[in-house]
Amino acid sequence: MGNMGSSGRQQRRRRNPTPQGINYSFAPHPPHYPNTLLPPYHQYPQSFSSTTTLVDTQFTCELKHEKTISIRNDVNIKKETLHMEPDQHNPGDFLVAFNFDATASGCITVMFFAKETLDGKLIAVKKSLLKQISMPFQQGLCQKFRQPSGTGIEISMLEEIKLTKEGETVYPLVLKAEARPLNHYVNDGNPFSQITLASFEKREKGEYKVRVMKQILWVSGKRYELHEIYGIGNASDVDGHEVGGHCVICLSEPRDITVLPCRHMCMCSGCASLLKVHTAKCPICRHPIERLLEIKVNDGFGD
Repeated sequence: MGNMGSSGRQQRRRRNPTPQGINYSFAPHPPHYPNTLLPPYHQYPQSFSSTTTLVDTQFTCELKHEKTISIRNDVNIKKETLHMEPDQHNPGDFLVAFNFDATASGCITVMFFAKETLDGKLIAVKKSLLKQISMPFQQGLCQKFRQPSGTGIEISMLEEIKLTKEGETVYPLVLKAEARPLNHYVNDGNPFSQITLASFEKREKGEYKVRVMKQILWVSGKRYELHEIYGIGNASDVDGHEVGGHCVICLSEPRDITVLPCRHMCMCSGCASLLKVHTAKCPICRHPIERLLEIKVNDGFGD
């Protein structure tokens, strides 16, 4: 009996289920494009308890929403039109040409191999080789600028002085367009000016392409560096082109919010407020958002 009782207890012990271990809870991998409504859950290399606690993971960092101020630019060189044209009367020479708009008369200066000082002055470092020229212009839109024949630059000179590969502070080609509106005095030392800094890129068949590196605007003694806004429209668009467009999220309201630093103008103010709550990435390129810039677009040139 004693043996039978001992055997029965062993059988009962064998029937008992094995002790339960620690329960592991695994969250799914985040999708390639995170859901904008719920924050994604990530796996971490540690054990989880059997119960899962949902934590509010909304972004705690507050995105800066800034408004812009309008600055009137009386002269604008359309950088996409900047190019070199062969001088028909001087074989081997090339002339700088571009289109520009001006709401006041002024002067355009072309310099080669120059640098900009902190106060906006331009200094040519190779005056003996390359002379600067200045030409006046009148008020008008869609004007064409072209260096006078005989004042261009020789291709052989470009290769000799390595004009295309200079340092960051010295630029191979510098354009300065100054405008003096009628409400400014002649002796005013702070005219409206736009500076275009460019370099040359050698292409096939010995041709050179102009690449704009930077554009700077000086207004009343203050320096502004110009940047393109993607989605705001282009100064070279024909009349009737829709400036701005609609928000890419709601598809109904006009877009007036630009994402920085990627500079995509793609949202309206309402959708931008919601976006700051759920995600901090640009809806176009998925780049992290640092600031939101509100820009009101006007269609008129003189507005």
